[in-house]
Amino acid sequence: MRRRMLVTYDIRDQRRLRAVHRTMKSYGDPLQYSVFVCDLSDIERIRMTDALSARMNLAVDSVAIINLGNTDLSRFEFLGTRLLDPPEGGALVV
Repeated sequence: MRRRMLVTYDIRDQRRLRAVHRTMKSYGDPLQYSVFVCDLSDIERIRMTDALSARMNLAVDSVAIINLGNTDLSRFEFLGTRLLDPPEGGALVV
């Protein structure tokens, strides 16, 4: 069964931050620069966690993974704009 996960991170080093962001793009969709929504199986969640751990400095960086439950329920409401992709031609600033 797939579960919807909300993943947010605070990475202190620019190189690690870019690596974590690239990793997260493989597992989900950005809602904001450091916030992703992912629909994952248990195995995919484990792989994502392992990949993130390998790119982080666990002593200073942090990632929060929040299980939102079944993927068939809509759990998001947006006001204003939401970021799905970085601006075209622009730098990704986080």
